[in-house]
Amino acid sequence: MDLPFTPPLHADQLFGHLAATAVPGVEEWLPARGTGDDGGGRGALRRAVRLPGGSGVVVVHVPEPGATSVRAEVATTDPADEPLAARLCRRLLDLDLDPALPDTALAADPVLAPLVAAVPGRRVPGSPSAEEVAVRAVLGQQVSTAAARTHAARLVAALGEPAGLGTDLQLFPAAEALARLDDDEAVRLLALPTRRRETLRNLARVLAGGSLDLRHVDDGGDPERARAQLLALPGIGPWTAQTVTMRALGDTDAFLAADLGVLVAARELGLPGDARPLDRHARTWSPWRSYAVQHLWGALPHAINALPPSP
Repeated sequence: MDLPFTPPLHADQLFGHLAATAVPGVEEWLPARGTGDDGGGRGALRRAVRLPGGSGVVVVHVPEPGATSVRAEVATTDPADEPLAARLCRRLLDLDLDPALPDTALAADPVLAPLVAAVPGRRVPGSPSAEEVAVRAVLGQQVSTAAARTHAARLVAALGEPAGLGTDLQLFPAAEALARLDDDEAVRLLALPTRRRETLRNLARVLAGGSLDLRHVDDGGDPERARAQLLALPGIGPWTAQTVTMRALGDTDAFLAADLGVLVAARELGLPGDARPLDRHARTWSPWRSYAVQHLWGALPHAINALPPSP
């Protein structure tokens, strides 16, 4: 199927981020091997998704320059879930955005204007599951992208469920499975500092209990309320809460003021290099601060900003 979008769309940043942060076992990058093959002309991302009727596997292909749609392949255990799987693909790639809105607003800042002019159409890499993003955000606190992937992959290997549908992919572990871990299992599987391990176990219990409202804005969710609920949990700070609302709830106005990459980029651009003054400055970018984060990350040399090299 073809998923239309409003151009421009900076595919290298969008797919590069998803590929660089992909959790082994749940997501995999399919490198380009020539137009029309299984990997797609510029490569593709394949991942497992949890759906009401069972598992699903989606493949989203990197669009060619000038394209106005993304080619997607959807397989589901229950055919009734196909429309939802397609909608989750759109959220994964932020395809419902009109890029002129954030680009025009952010270009009003003379510091960001050259970044927007150089790379219009940046999108927020999304996720089909807020629960998954919340767990991965805690795993990623104060560690590198590679370390966060390693922690997540260990959980998937131990607690993931086969997605089937002709692949060896697995579904990211459900919160209920994490919540059921006893103390010894938690220590063995969660190679984390004690405080972060307990933060994750408590988060899993709360997620399993259903008291967190992590609905996407298109489903009636309220990112501000979700942030407040997350911040009320022990060990959850602004970086984690904002990551969840930005990546999974459709929050256009999340800002990761304390993110190391954001701070490094800010200093290099002559913006405040400390979290609090940068956060104050960023208020002028509202309600598009999630996209300002993408431009700041894009100012740095990092794997998230480019498609993986072809073999």
